[in-house]
Amino acid sequence: MRNELDRVRNIGILAHVDAGKTTTTERILFATGTTYKQGEVHDGTTVTDFDAQERERGITIFAAAVSVDWDGHRINLIDTPGHVDFADEVERSLRVLDGAVAVFDGVAGVEPQSESVWRQAQRYGVPRIAFVNKLDRAGADLAAAVASIRDRLHVTPLVVQAPRGAESAFDGVWDLTETSEIAEVSARRAMLVEQVAELHGGALEEYVETGTLSPRTLRRALRELTLSGTAVVVLCGSAYRDKGIEELLDAVVAYLPSPLDRPPVRGEWDGGQRERPADPDAPFAGLVFKVHAAATGRLTYLRVYSGTLRKGMEVFEPNAGETERVSRILHVQADRHTDLQRAVAGDIVAVVGPKLARTGETLCDPRHRLVLEPPFTATPVVSVAVEARSRADTGRLAAALARLVEEDPSLVVRTDAETGQTLLSGMGELHLEVAVEKIRQTGNGLPISVGRPQVAYRETLVRGVSGLLYRYVKQEGGCGLYAHVTIDVSPVDGEELVFESTVLGGHVSREYVRAVEAGCRDALASGPVAGYPVTGVRVMLTDGRMHEKDSSELAFRLAGREALRQALRESEMVLLEPVAEATVTAPDDMVGGVLGDLAARRGRVTGSVARGGTVVITATVPLAELFGYATRLRSRTQGRGTFTTRPAGYAPAPAGVLAR
Repeated sequence: MRNELDRVRNIGILAHVDAGKTTTTERILFATGTTYKQGEVHDGTTVTDFDAQERERGITIFAAAVSVDWDGHRINLIDTPGHVDFADEVERSLRVLDGAVAVFDGVAGVEPQSESVWRQAQRYGVPRIAFVNKLDRAGADLAAAVASIRDRLHVTPLVVQAPRGAESAFDGVWDLTETSEIAEVSARRAMLVEQVAELHGGALEEYVETGTLSPRTLRRALRELTLSGTAVVVLCGSAYRDKGIEELLDAVVAYLPSPLDRPPVRGEWDGGQRERPADPDAPFAGLVFKVHAAATGRLTYLRVYSGTLRKGMEVFEPNAGETERVSRILHVQADRHTDLQRAVAGDIVAVVGPKLARTGETLCDPRHRLVLEPPFTATPVVSVAVEARSRADTGRLAAALARLVEEDPSLVVRTDAETGQTLLSGMGELHLEVAVEKIRQTGNGLPISVGRPQVAYRETLVRGVSGLLYRYVKQEGGCGLYAHVTIDVSPVDGEELVFESTVLGGHVSREYVRAVEAGCRDALASGPVAGYPVTGVRVMLTDGRMHEKDSSELAFRLAGREALRQALRESEMVLLEPVAEATVTAPDDMVGGVLGDLAARRGRVTGSVARGGTVVITATVPLAELFGYATRLRSRTQGRGTFTTRPAGYAPAPAGVLAR
């Protein structure tokens, strides 16, 4: 079994939208004999983009898993979305992967979402190799693309291939890990060898002795540098023209890790740390990374980290505290499934049976319990009001929304306390458009009304207060409620709440201090400026008083909540609005109009680069000002302009912004 695990690769394909990620996946399926016809994004015939909305829009929306066999290895591959609105789908996939292939456009190099997915992979310590795609396009430049990888991603690129020909004359690649009699290839190999020798101690010894590196030593060093994150192997090709795909598969096998190369997964139970090795004989543990309501029933997508999961086996769901039975185990091939009798450590499968497990939760052996770390989930920044057009359909809408949120945790549904409206919140306009369309589809044409998109504002402190004393005392027969707290409140960057206590022993017990912190978190739900959530607050509990009979955790939680609410009312507060980094590409003779439009949208230009008859403009723009911008940009540039965005945090909003 250990030998089998060594021949498994769990990888993701990552990229900026339109870099050729799905086309690369399709060519991998074709090259491995998994499919017998090359699927095309523009024809809507791809295997991994099988959802109706994906085929209609021509982009990947949902992560799709497929498996292929290559050179005696099993490669489990997840094709991830490239659009920023679906970054959480990438996040959930990366949490369960061992390695990744980052695809870059040979003309554009590193693009904004390329940076974002690279940082996501970095967060989970996922080793990566790079594939510079579209070298057959006019303006493609491998050297420039590699320079952008070095400069924008802050990594050391090791180029292991040389292109044969350029642009329309590009017809393949030379392998620089092999020796060659061709002068240009030999010179490039010498440069690669020198780079590797500088980074790898074992390779340096051979280089000093012989003046070069054997192909075997070079490949071994490249693998070790990739697994350690010291450097990134760079390959090149053209997926559309099927150039460089087999070499990419060879690189996946040669340089990316197997489950055995990754450290044991860690979890917690009863306050203690637990480890689970990638061993089929260890206790079973797996992480849910996707839930999908399919026609065949609820599918729970699972990465098995340790042990063996068998059909009919009972598994424990720690968050629900319940045991459920696995009735089916499915091998996943995009939207096609095949029944399995078991799944072992390193496998990525779907299971039928568990009804309680949600995305990011753990399934484990009931006798060996633990909770694995869930993937990070971003906070939604855009909301729309949704309502059924008839009262009779209200229940159907509620069921559709519940199913939607179960499948996609980055969507949030809440009821506005003032208006009573149902608000659906997500990561952007496109994210919400897709979600609304899915409601209509899953509700069998459910008629709903959708409001205009609204951004998610925040409130924060500019100047706090010190020494605020709040007394919470209530007596209504029997035991009352008694709590005195004194707090200092000040701004803090990068955190929602930082809570500290300097209370001397005996004034406030430890459990009551925790209750005060919980109360402060309650107070952050609604700020004094306009009722939006509050962020960036430091609270210092400096003093307090307890009562022998009437003090309780509830009393101190209520005191903490009301104390912070009062402190915020007395502080200098400011409204924050979400901002985005917009990258706009426009013809050079139309840049003036584009810049003027960005200025009118309160955009702040941070850079511009000329690129072959076009100009790429980077600007920071309030998210609210980008609603409908795609249509406006096409109008100003006669359909030739494009733009992408990525979240850039929050910034103070000018006075009167809410009145617009």
